[in-house]
Amino acid sequence: MSEAQDRAWSELAPQYVIGVSRDVAATSILPGSAIDPVAVWGREAPLVVEIGSGQGHAIVHAAASRPDTDFLAIEVFRAGLARTMLDADRAGARNLRLVEANAPEVLQHLLPPASATELWIFFPDPWHKKKHTKRRLVTPEFAAVAAAALEDGGMLRLATDWEDYALQMRDTLDPADDFERAFEGEWAPRFDGRVLTAFERKGARAGRDIRDLVYRRVPRPTAGATD
Repeated sequence: MSEAQDRAWSELAPQYVIGVSRDVAATSILPGSAIDPVAVWGREAPLVVEIGSGQGHAIVHAAASRPDTDFLAIEVFRAGLARTMLDADRAGARNLRLVEANAPEVLQHLLPPASATELWIFFPDPWHKKKHTKRRLVTPEFAAVAAAALEDGGMLRLATDWEDYALQMRDTLDPADDFERAFEGEWAPRFDGRVLTAFERKGARAGRDIRDLVYRRVPRPTAGATD
């Protein structure tokens, strides 16, 4: 990290970074480490979670624009989290928290079930080489993890500039029992809550179409319900 990022981590992490208990890996979450969002944010409010927040451009803008909503940025790269804190501090985004960890483990072990109002996955690593596509985040297994973290009616929002990944996302989520499409036609309209970032500009300059998807978490069966 740069000197400024090191300083940001030292000075701002106590305000922004959620301390977590680790499992074996450095960015893992120990099972049974669930937080209480009301205690972390100091209030009851809708919770928006961004997976792979990068340098935080999208989530800092959103947090500063929506002070009545709580935001959580998940990222494994500390330099990106440091930049996020610097920008959040300048913007006065006190409703933002960060966690340095693998996203699926955050959803499984850190967030209580059905605690997220929205999950955002914007421009995840496409792993575009064929031999690497198995590393992509959005899989049937991840869909189940995301569904468990979302409240009934919660939204899963995705965007990518890689067509084959967009198709994989759609092919994964369309048949998922816990989700339903929240758009008509082939692709969702661009999410107007997503600020234009360097990733999106880079994809557009390269001539790649930006594709959005949005899915709604279907209501969970009520206790004692029968078919």
